[in-house]
Amino acid sequence: MNSNASYKPEEQNHVSKIRSLSFHPRLLVEQVEEGQDLAPKFDADGVIPVVTTDFASGELLMHAYMNEEALRRTIETGEAHYWSRSRQCLWHKGATSGLVQKIKEIRIDDDQDCVWLRVEVAGSGASCHVGYRSCFYRSVPFGASQGEPLVFCEEHKVFDPKVVYGDAPNPTKL
Repeated sequence: MNSNASYKPEEQNHVSKIRSLSFHPRLLVEQVEEGQDLAPKFDADGVIPVVTTDFASGELLMHAYMNEEALRRTIETGEAHYWSRSRQCLWHKGATSGLVQKIKEIRIDDDQDCVWLRVEVAGSGASCHVGYRSCFYRSVPFGASQGEPLVFCEEHKVFDPKVVYGDAPNPTKL
């Protein structure tokens, strides 16, 4: 398909409307970058990266992936769903811990290959399975400090993962 062709949504034979939670086919660069069609680009593994931030503060909480079903369920329910690459299953964030991520806004980037969720987190507000508020709880020394140990940015955990998850397997893979 010619990416320089003029995009006219009324002339396209769309699969369906967003209300039915089907995604539009990616037909033209102009449609993807400048149009109003949701036409996400999932990678070869069928996933799209997602960054999740706190709605009020803007703090980066986590990075994860969604497959088509996770993105549809997120849009449909107003709660974050992800695809767990380590467990190979759909994951409703907070279903076990109670730390449900309520969607306040969903954005998609310019070429529709990355999603940004702006959320309010229930309970303690934590999003990290390790017990911290953010999954990004350590900083990496660089420049003159390169090679030094990681630096903890959060002073304490907001919940005890052993209490919340019990004997459930840790999703971190070595």
